[in-house]
Amino acid sequence: MQITAKSLAIAATLVWGLSASAAENWNGRWAASLQSANGVSIPFRLDISQDGDSVVGTLYNGRDPKTTSSAKISNGKIELNFEHYLTSIQAEWKDGELDGQIISLRKRTAAAGPQGNQQYAGTERQAAAYRSPAGTPFHAKRYVAPTAAKLGNIPQIGGVWEVAQETAKGEKAWRVVVEQKDAEILATVLRIDGDTGALTGEFKDGSFIASHYDGARPGRIELTPQADGSLSVKLNAVPRVVEVTAYRPEVARAKGLPEPSNFLTHTTVRDPNEVFTYSFPDVNGKTISNEDPLVKGKVVVAVVTGTWCPNCHDEAQYLVQLQKKYADKGVQVIALDFEEEDQLQSLTRVKAFIKKYGVPYPYLLAGTPAEMWDKVPQAVNLNTWPATFFIGRDGKVKAVHSGFAAPASGPYHAALKEEFTSIIDGLLREKAPSESAAPVTSARR
Repeated sequence: MQITAKSLAIAATLVWGLSASAAENWNGRWAASLQSANGVSIPFRLDISQDGDSVVGTLYNGRDPKTTSSAKISNGKIELNFEHYLTSIQAEWKDGELDGQIISLRKRTAAAGPQGNQQYAGTERQAAAYRSPAGTPFHAKRYVAPTAAKLGNIPQIGGVWEVAQETAKGEKAWRVVVEQKDAEILATVLRIDGDTGALTGEFKDGSFIASHYDGARPGRIELTPQADGSLSVKLNAVPRVVEVTAYRPEVARAKGLPEPSNFLTHTTVRDPNEVFTYSFPDVNGKTISNEDPLVKGKVVVAVVTGTWCPNCHDEAQYLVQLQKKYADKGVQVIALDFEEEDQLQSLTRVKAFIKKYGVPYPYLLAGTPAEMWDKVPQAVNLNTWPATFFIGRDGKVKAVHSGFAAPASGPYHAALKEEFTSIIDGLLREKAPSESAAPVTSARR
């Protein structure tokens, strides 16, 4: 066979092509970083799995994986979409590393509301930085496991801490919850409305530094033990950027510092003898009210929520478990959902959210976040996302829980689950209105 210059060129091209394709091995764990809204670099974990045309990207909220709703790789570029957050990571392969942007598909929306809405405004501020066509800078390189630190030199900071922090919601203090194993930590800051998500990291050069990005809420925390037993806390989780001192709870009490707000008394109702009323369409256009057979005479868990709210994502996954556990016992979960104007029209994020978490209960489209106070007028001091109303068989509110302490909040998550089930079990033991009325009628005779 005669070997020509042309055939050599073709062979060389094929070999180069195969080498380039082999070099572009996207599979595996990546050490990624983004630039936060205030310019701080936030490291986070990204896993990529490719099998033929199937591509899956995974972010992490602590140990909890958050997978893409869709993804693709083409011509040296990758697109990872988290439609339940309206977030897209778009990057290009460059010399074995990934360079690109994180883009928010959220549209700018109206003012937060007459009483202010710091929680919504915070997510809006973060989204605004990602909304431009250029998004926010993203970079990733292959993950290399760190060298193990000398365990004997590592201070122990695991457990609960408190920091003084006054907010417009009436809070006087937050909690810092740390789970530690040797040099590694999983930490979160717990407020009345929920936590920062699970930030993971390790001890280095005198401080524990932890961070995360789960598609919605980048965050970084630096915890430095002090000689007096306190903890220096530097939190960068826009809009919450603070430098404070944390104390163990018993030390905070001894210093006369106020306690964090009570989740069960922060929000109340104007009249506990008033039936909790609502009437809104679900995502299919069917109007459901408090008189609907779906909820009438049942124990109802009604959550004021929004799919733009990361803490509401945390709670939904637990409410799905509750609905499945109690569905046959006369309990109905129902969501009073508040979305931006464009999302009330397209329902893109709401439908992706429902699909992602397998939500089996109705999402009622109640309005925009700014309309929350008008659409839920019976609530008093309603200013957390989420807020969960426990309603008895008589249609009246028996308890309101503000916010949601996710698994990263450790003992407070465990206490929340015990509290939710205890309230529901107690309401189930109460007689329905018709049953409870019978003895009274008989007694009057």
